[in-house]
Amino acid sequence: MTRYSIWSLARNALTWHENWPRYWRSPDPRPEYDVVVVGGGGHGLATAYYLAKEHGITNVAVVEKGWLGGGNTARNTTIVRSNYLFDESAALYELSLKLWEGLSRDLNLNVMLSQRGVLNLAHTLGDVRAGRRRAEANRLNGIDSHWLEPDEVAKVCPILNMSRSLRYPVLGSTWQPRGGVARHDAVAWGYARAADARGVDIIQNCEVTGINRNGDRVTGVETTRGTIRAKKVAVVTAGHSSVLAEMAGFRMPISSHPLQALVSEPIKPVLDCVVMSGAIHVYVSQSDKGELVIGAGIDSYNSYAQRGSFHVIEGQTAALVELFPMFSRLKMMRSWGGIVDTCPDASPIIGKTPVKGLYFNCGWGTGGFKATPGSGYVFAATVANDEPHPVAAPFALDRFTTGALVDEHGAAGVAH
Repeated sequence: MTRYSIWSLARNALTWHENWPRYWRSPDPRPEYDVVVVGGGGHGLATAYYLAKEHGITNVAVVEKGWLGGGNTARNTTIVRSNYLFDESAALYELSLKLWEGLSRDLNLNVMLSQRGVLNLAHTLGDVRAGRRRAEANRLNGIDSHWLEPDEVAKVCPILNMSRSLRYPVLGSTWQPRGGVARHDAVAWGYARAADARGVDIIQNCEVTGINRNGDRVTGVETTRGTIRAKKVAVVTAGHSSVLAEMAGFRMPISSHPLQALVSEPIKPVLDCVVMSGAIHVYVSQSDKGELVIGAGIDSYNSYAQRGSFHVIEGQTAALVELFPMFSRLKMMRSWGGIVDTCPDASPIIGKTPVKGLYFNCGWGTGGFKATPGSGYVFAATVANDEPHPVAAPFALDRFTTGALVDEHGAAGVAH
């Protein structure tokens, strides 16, 4: 793999940058692999990369029905944070954030992590109590999280409407300075490039149409490009996880919903942090190109469509203007939708299934992007060792029969 550096940039400048190598190969699928990863988004590519890097398993294929990173990885709003309430979630997301902080160096590709800080606004006394509780729980878990009073919020984000006459006035906020945003396509490309360099086959336009079993053990997958045998199959397909589970003969406690976001026309830099509000259901950051990246919650109906309802966009823009009156004259440039997979406790499923050799990583709901490195890291360990990684253990599928749920609706209550 070509190492990117000032020297490689200068060297390729001599040939008008026409000789840069491809990021990854496009091989035909081989008849058999040790592991087949189903899903070529960030989580799937990270899983393949850590299988090769951390566990020496390089006979791996990543199969993707479309183009690499073209699903939820390309359809999210790129927020990164770790300030979740419960110990189990905090451990998982903090592991991920620590990996984020060294990811550009690890992958030798700039993932454009911008740790500009994340505000989670409180608008009611209930919000204040929950926010204070979460900030203190974070601090007990070694996570940088602080409670800010209204005057401190105004200093962090001077353009925020702090009027007490608002329908939902800002009464305070949690603040995670290490939170921020990253570049979604750079993350997918970086993991793909690094995994390919370690021998992983990345196979695009290869849809899985069936999961093959011999009794209670998986033997491979049927695809639009033929049968691929495998000792282990790791499924990371977000909103279509329940569809893949049905192919394998069991049900997952997951529902799929559309999730929308939009961007405004570009403007000069005015917002240098991420602002989120669960009460009025909007969150916003400003991209490097100057666009405001704006999102809200899921559409309430179940769907596999990558689009959503107009009333959601209408509601989130109204909430945005309430918080930032100066944005009222901006025009929407484009909107899009993804398909999110939500669990009853708003926490993911990571681990083994009733079928031996078949593993699922799903149920991330509206917050999967921020977990990309940590998710891939612990899922790779689970697949490689056929035992849950300690950080992933609380998120096993059997928690829905034991009742040991990780109820993160409070910390994950707004799409982000």
